[in-house]
Amino acid sequence: MKKKFLLGIAIAAMGVTSLVGCSGKWVEPDMSRTYEKLESSLYVNKVENISDDFIMGMDASSVIAEEASGVVYRDFNGQEKDVFEILSYAGINYIRVRIWNDPYDENGKGYGGGNNDIQKAVEIGKRATKYKMRLLVDFHYSDFWADPAKQMSPKAWEKMDISEKQEALYKFTKDSLLTLQKNKIAVGMVQIGNETNAGKMAGETRFSYYCALFNEGSRAVREVYPNALVACHFANPEKGANMIDWANKMEQYEVDYDVFGSSYYPYWHGTLDNLAEVLSTIAEQHNKKTMVMETSYAYTVEDSDFWGNTIGEGGAVVKDYPFTIAGQTNSVRNIIDTVVNKTKNGIGVCYWEGTWITVGMDSYDANKLIWEKYGSGWASSYSKDYDPEDAGRYYGGCAVENQAFFDKDGKALESLKVWNLVRFGNQTTEYIDGVLDARMSKYNYEEFTLPATVDVIYNSNRREAVAVTWEWTQEDVEAAKLKGNADYDIKGVVGGREAHCYLSIMEKNFLENYSFEDGLDPWVINNLSDVELSGSYKVLVPNDGDVNPKNGDLALHFWSQASQVLKFEVEQTVTLVAGGAYKFQFSILGGAGTGSADPDAQNVYGYAKVGDQLLKQEVKFTSYNDGYVTGVLTGINVAANETITVGLHVESSEADVWGDIDDFMLNLVL
Repeated sequence: MKKKFLLGIAIAAMGVTSLVGCSGKWVEPDMSRTYEKLESSLYVNKVENISDDFIMGMDASSVIAEEASGVVYRDFNGQEKDVFEILSYAGINYIRVRIWNDPYDENGKGYGGGNNDIQKAVEIGKRATKYKMRLLVDFHYSDFWADPAKQMSPKAWEKMDISEKQEALYKFTKDSLLTLQKNKIAVGMVQIGNETNAGKMAGETRFSYYCALFNEGSRAVREVYPNALVACHFANPEKGANMIDWANKMEQYEVDYDVFGSSYYPYWHGTLDNLAEVLSTIAEQHNKKTMVMETSYAYTVEDSDFWGNTIGEGGAVVKDYPFTIAGQTNSVRNIIDTVVNKTKNGIGVCYWEGTWITVGMDSYDANKLIWEKYGSGWASSYSKDYDPEDAGRYYGGCAVENQAFFDKDGKALESLKVWNLVRFGNQTTEYIDGVLDARMSKYNYEEFTLPATVDVIYNSNRREAVAVTWEWTQEDVEAAKLKGNADYDIKGVVGGREAHCYLSIMEKNFLENYSFEDGLDPWVINNLSDVELSGSYKVLVPNDGDVNPKNGDLALHFWSQASQVLKFEVEQTVTLVAGGAYKFQFSILGGAGTGSADPDAQNVYGYAKVGDQLLKQEVKFTSYNDGYVTGVLTGINVAANETITVGLHVESSEADVWGDIDDFMLNLVL
């Protein structure tokens, strides 16, 4: 007999949409639901203590554009169905939808990314309500993407002062919500802004202005959907002190909200324990509900739409789970468990764009026509009207289809059932789902051996150290040590699966704090641009940016938002006791916007200054997925007790350039 689980939504407890609209005439439909445990091959450990009204959310903002592009969604048996029926059946009870003010150019051509205006929200909201899922309305207060790097004012608001913009934001919010209410759409939560880090929103960068705008949005929500939750949304929980500071400032300026929401992408945003600690601190200090507003995880590394994906095997990402169906399942399950059982006042988890899949598999050219016509790519060429430096240059397809809950043919993945099964648990046969990579950094004068075991991950998320056989012998290790600085990918076999040991061998290094593990000192950053470091671009020290280290835990991160020349040098000066020939090695990773950086716009080189002599070695970085580029400058002749300055010159005229610098090496050539 199948187990049943009653999800009667507690109106008073959660503060969700009232039964009567502000007009006093509209009555919300019955949103209570009864779930049966789904049959599945997934191994899912039950999450204890999940409340009846815990939010299981799915951002499905691109569905309308996807369907217009020819995408057909199918259930777990391959039968064509309304995607919202499939999501509801799988345990989703909230649908998140972004709203841009005016995502079209003067000729009515959409900027892409779903072309998400209020009418798209109405279409999505009707279908969500039909299948007993409330809407989580995500106002960006921009005409296109808003995130920590970009909070652009809507075109219509650009010349407004703050008081005019407050009134415009209030009116836009209220009119949009009244439109949803007129269409009998159940709204349970409203976000005022999207990833508004440091209090940036709608083109404003002063926290006091942000708070004033936020309160106007909140006022509109209280008037139209008086019992809906009002949420703020920030990113980067790994920078916990920043998040706590933002919450403190919001209290200082008396911001009216209920939920402090955070993005949490496991690749970049630190540990789950840190997430729980940061959100719990905010909940306790400010008496707020907390929530993971966005998350996702890849189930494959395949690119199916001829447009590169954000996440793949390359790039400096944290890979806590295999990129498999079980890996995606366990990532979601563990985030839910963290919010339920480790986070103070945790009320939900929302997955980002689990329905955004490829619109075609014939060719890039064929897909490009579809993306342009229907807005189903991340950006169209028409976006240059509004965002010429980023979307207008790097427009294209979907970069996250390998993180969706539907395969490239539109069929629901088994992992989608995790939203149902976490409430019940589901035990199946265990199998090894992946092998964790081993990583070693060693000096060539150290004695060491390759690890005897590596950790394997089972589909149950159980981890176990298992004996491994490497292709290399100890003789190979000793030979590599003689070659000096180098990185190796050593393959092995464990349980019939391929294993990898990523070995970095280093010679004696005459530089201090070579990989920024101790912060910035004794490195010096020289700003060579005509703008201040705290202005149009920033060079961030470790722990103050989204660093992707080559080795260790930290790196030096740089970032340029505006279309200014990024131009700086980071260097260290040392006195070398031993004279002789030296070499200088350096590594850099980078990109621009959401795409590849333009090598032609760059002037990047490592340098060594000895007396009056200046030596250089040029490198180019292109994209995140290409990983680190390493340059080696040789032929550096230094006399005994002579002083040398080595460093990296980074310069680019391209907007939104970013990157990380790591592993500086100054070695004596023997």
